[in-house]
Amino acid sequence: MQRFRALQRAGSIAGALTLGLALAGCASNAVGPNIGTGRAAYDVIPAPQGAPTVENYKVGALDNLDITVFQEPDISAKGIPVDAAGNISMPLIGKVLAAGRTPPQLADELAERLGKFYVHPQVTVVVTSSVSQNVTVEGQVTEPGIYAIHGPTTLLDTIALAKGETENARTTEVMVIRYIDGKRMGAIFDMRAIRRGAELDPAIQARDVIIVGHSTEKQVWHDLLRASPLIGAFAQL
Repeated sequence: MQRFRALQRAGSIAGALTLGLALAGCASNAVGPNIGTGRAAYDVIPAPQGAPTVENYKVGALDNLDITVFQEPDISAKGIPVDAAGNISMPLIGKVLAAGRTPPQLADELAERLGKFYVHPQVTVVVTSSVSQNVTVEGQVTEPGIYAIHGPTTLLDTIALAKGETENARTTEVMVIRYIDGKRMGAIFDMRAIRRGAELDPAIQARDVIIVGHSTEKQVWHDLLRASPLIGAFAQL
């Protein structure tokens, strides 16, 4: 009788887990109107165009810059802070909007303004520290959190920053959320397809939010595997 009850209890555990797996397999995830999937995902969050370069980096508020004017040490400076409004202050030309521009674009703007005082000034801008270029990684990753990105960054890069996905991650449904023209937009990517080269690795920008989905099927399966020794122990009673 005890053996029969143990087997019955073991069967109940396995049955419940199997039922959960079946129900999870039937589940479907609805997406909103502002979320692109499949090929449409790349219309929202494009892949890098051509070889990525550090020139794609855009200066942000609270960054620090080294600005060098060739053969003009009096107006060159290191560690120039970008204020909260995105501006910097330079001798002779005063306040200049830096945020939202790449270093070469800002250098061209400074050279144009300094052209009123110098003949063909040559300006170089280098970002020495950045606090504005952060992304948020959430969901089924080993270490969710906010991470700084430096230069060109892709989806796989950001997952690596979070120490990879967990065993219960739904790698076919990884969402990237971005504000575009003031509107919250999203795109869902298949990380497995990206890793095997079947799909492109989308470019990640500062302030993006990456959410790795949860797979109920995987969790149920892992729970079943972990319960297997327990079921075997019951069967021995």
